[in-house]
Amino acid sequence: MQDLKTLSRRAAFAALALLATGAAQAHPGHDGHSLVDGFLHPFAGLDHLLAMAAVGLWSAAELPAGRRLAGPAVFLAMLLLGAVLPQFGLLLPGLEAGVAVSVVALGVLMIAARQPALRLPVPVGLGLVGLAALLHGMAHGAELAVGQSFAAYAAGFMTASALLHGAGLVAGGWLQAGRVWAWRATAGLVGASGLAMLAGRL
Repeated sequence: MQDLKTLSRRAAFAALALLATGAAQAHPGHDGHSLVDGFLHPFAGLDHLLAMAAVGLWSAAELPAGRRLAGPAVFLAMLLLGAVLPQFGLLLPGLEAGVAVSVVALGVLMIAARQPALRLPVPVGLGLVGLAALLHGMAHGAELAVGQSFAAYAAGFMTASALLHGAGLVAGGWLQAGRVWAWRATAGLVGASGLAMLAGRL
């Protein structure tokens, strides 16, 4: 049993190193055109993929059972708002770096959720989730092709994001069942990947 646990830990850290190495190039530029493009967009960039899953994971660890959908709900609302802003010409400078920082922040939130001394008040955590969502939404909205339907594109990435949140909630519930090392490895993966992406975008 001990050998199996050691092997599992090594595999987790190997996955962390592999994903962190490739993370800097994880968000290739592409223009969205349709519902399908919108749906695929969160899966095409590791930054978006990790952020959506991390919100579900954090919500499963930090929020009471009856309120665990609050994290994904806040994220989805702010994600949509962020995607609307570029349609009116509102776009933050250094957005790609900001998205990478948000992934790091979500990794830190995950780590703090299992460390009582570091745990943030839930409203603060939800505020950070909302800020991260705003940045990711702006990145989504900025890649909508000119003249294409925002509604269809938004429906696609909102649906995909909700599915990723759901996957994070399920995985978070599994990781809560005494698998402290697995939780730490997952949180480390999210944070390290965000740092690697940030280094590649500065």
